[in-house]
Amino acid sequence: MGIAGTAVAKNACDIILTDDNFASIVKAVMWGRNVYDSISKFLQFQLTVNVVAVTVAFISALANATPLTIVQLLWVNIIMDSLASLALATEEPTPELLTRSPYGRKKPLITRHIFRFIFFHSILQLFIILSLFFAGHILFDLPQGDNEDPSEHFTMIFNTFVFLQLFNEVNARKIHGEGNVFRGIFRNWIFWAVIISSVIFQVIFIEIGVILPALEVVVYTKPLSLRLWFWCIFFGMFELIWNQIIRLYPVWLVPKLGWFTDPLKRGFRRLRRHNSSKRGHSPSALRDEEDDDDINARQRWILGIRRIQTQIRVVNAFRAIQDREEIETSVPPTPVTSTHATSEVGFSRFSN
Repeated sequence: MGIAGTAVAKNACDIILTDDNFASIVKAVMWGRNVYDSISKFLQFQLTVNVVAVTVAFISALANATPLTIVQLLWVNIIMDSLASLALATEEPTPELLTRSPYGRKKPLITRHIFRFIFFHSILQLFIILSLFFAGHILFDLPQGDNEDPSEHFTMIFNTFVFLQLFNEVNARKIHGEGNVFRGIFRNWIFWAVIISSVIFQVIFIEIGVILPALEVVVYTKPLSLRLWFWCIFFGMFELIWNQIIRLYPVWLVPKLGWFTDPLKRGFRRLRRHNSSKRGHSPSALRDEEDDDDINARQRWILGIRRIQTQIRVVNAFRAIQDREEIETSVPPTPVTSTHATSEVGFSRFSN
């Protein structure tokens, strides 16, 4: 207790309640878990965008044609970095956060649910984008795009890519494989403001050639017909259906992140040992450095036990003081007789 607590109790404790209200602990836990979930939401969304963008840029570079220009990638970064972080990190905590078990210290930030989300959504987006890149002009009867002049072919690819991310941003609101991705979406007005503003700016970005034809070369887009707009939005909406489909894949079949990182760690350790042996360092010293984590864990364990023992001693001390006060108040005071009165009674008896 920060107000009613004594200095001894404050020095022995780990957490001090400044307002002496235990409800503050519940709020602190809720906000802490909410911050952790917000980071996980943005991470799974951003990694999906980066995987798809890098893969498309690499494959299109091999094909000597880039459907996403530098200006378009900058626009995508504005939508998917700044605005997406506001949309996914501004949701207020809910009581449902207290129903799940706490995370461990060594629990990876990318869980199996997040890995499944990134993997399958990246596959869907790559399939759609690459299909439009290699066969979109045939499927929709469009002139094949090139990097010389803006074309409807490449504009449709860029527009589809943006709408895929906008609808996938709705899926990224849930990180534990929940089915209803729209639950609680109306409580966050910032999320809706970001989505609506992104759609409006995307329409302006695509149709800017109608208003200012001179800017077509700068943004490298060409106005699309209503038919192509419908297909772009349809491809984006399929993200919501695909998110329900991938939930059928059991999460226990998804490999853990440690299956990929542990071999790398062992490889780096072997490389360090090899380099240290070349430089003349003893392998035992390197093994001692690797065991520092275990030693630190034991030290933290001992420190925690000592803190618990200190707190028990403080509680026992307070109980002893309280018991002593109760004993002193329960014993009645002994009557005190005056020596002067006693001597007068004895003298009267002696004289008689």
